[in-house]
Amino acid sequence: MDDHHTNLRRGFNWLGSATVIAKLIDFGTTLAVLWFLTKDQVGIGSLVWSIAFVVEATEGLGTGAAIVQARSISRLQLDSVFWFTMGIAVIAGTLVWLAAPLIEGFYAIPGLALYFLAVIAKLLFVGAALVPLQMLNRELKYERIAVINVCATFGAAVTRLAIAAMGGGAWAIVIGYAVHGLYMLIGVQIANPFIPRLRFQFRAIDGLVKFGMRAAAAETMQQLFRNVDYMLVGWFYGPASLAIYRVAFDITMEPAVAIGELINRTALPVFARFSAAKERVRQSFVWAIGRIVTLVGPLMAAFFLCSDGLTGLIHDANGVSYAAAALPLKILAGAAVLRAAYQLLYPLALGTGKPGMAVRMSASTLVLLTAGLLAAGMLFDARQGIVAMSMVWLALYPMLLLWGARFVVKNYEIDMGELVKPLAMPLTATVVMVATVTLVRLLSNGRDPYLQVTVAFIAMGLTYAAMFWYGRRRAAAAAVTE
Repeated sequence: MDDHHTNLRRGFNWLGSATVIAKLIDFGTTLAVLWFLTKDQVGIGSLVWSIAFVVEATEGLGTGAAIVQARSISRLQLDSVFWFTMGIAVIAGTLVWLAAPLIEGFYAIPGLALYFLAVIAKLLFVGAALVPLQMLNRELKYERIAVINVCATFGAAVTRLAIAAMGGGAWAIVIGYAVHGLYMLIGVQIANPFIPRLRFQFRAIDGLVKFGMRAAAAETMQQLFRNVDYMLVGWFYGPASLAIYRVAFDITMEPAVAIGELINRTALPVFARFSAAKERVRQSFVWAIGRIVTLVGPLMAAFFLCSDGLTGLIHDANGVSYAAAALPLKILAGAAVLRAAYQLLYPLALGTGKPGMAVRMSASTLVLLTAGLLAAGMLFDARQGIVAMSMVWLALYPMLLLWGARFVVKNYEIDMGELVKPLAMPLTATVVMVATVTLVRLLSNGRDPYLQVTVAFIAMGLTYAAMFWYGRRRAAAAAVTE
């Protein structure tokens, strides 16, 4: 097998397995945390968390992506990038501290400013971990990255759950967010120890910073795009409505975000390594898009099918269910599949030396999404508004995917038939899964929420097993032919 396919497959296997494990840990503990927190507390924690991710996107001004993309990197450059990154983290932390009272006044939530201390702490943790982590990415050491991610997620999940059980309220979510950065720093120093030398030359990293600033602009707009809905739901409708929206969003879109992170970590260094070989880039992209839909499609179908039962089973600290999240969850499940596919364009653009395109994609997505969310917030009340904002996500991606397809066809000479071919099997399998579960429900008239969830996820498991068997059979047949 070609090196690029080997690297992609190994990255998807290791980082994909780690992502699944991490998300299961995160999802399970998040549901448990909901039982200890009121909807207002969940909303406050989510609001701080969403703003924090936007700030964190400026970490190192994109020099992490520049390290991965660079043809060669010296020890002087690594030392200089480390101190540059820590300086940016200190500046960003200072600005967060100054802005915190203004944010508190904007949302009219007493005590909101104090939570941003955790945000400042994570900026420092992530800044210190950036160089050794990106060197692992550059060297395609997916196994070590996978272990670090799982351990950091597990540590943060346990910390979050413990604080929630002790009555920590919104602090459980905020501190859980911050300590994930601490555990990442500890893990990466164990896996790839890096002690920076006391030297700094800006001339040595001038090219990295120039590339990184464009990558950082794209990442900042990406994070704004990922979190602007939280900010606007909290502003228009308050923390309790934000909690309902977050439950629907976390269940559906979070797996899509996880797939996006997996793609960035796996595909970016592969695209960068083979950027001069257009044929290899094309083959890698087609392979990756098929794998994304295979991973995301059946999972989103399962959430769609059991949304009523699942949200009815989730309760807050007051014993009130999250049933109002059912309809937004169904809508966002469809949008999540499209979003996961679209996210592959970012590492493709960055890895092949087109950060400007990544910036344009991020800016366009952010503008369209924000405009739609603002319109929904101004036109609808809280209950209808959450549904309307979910519909904005679903309406956004068909337009973006058409634009992205044109970019791919023009720049990488990928035929549309090549893009459609790997989607046939997962889409067919998902349609069969939905039809089967729907038929079973009609015949059994089952409305029990536990039964709904169980049947949907059994069907999902069987679908994944069938696709895996089919894939292995095709691979064996191809090997015999060769």
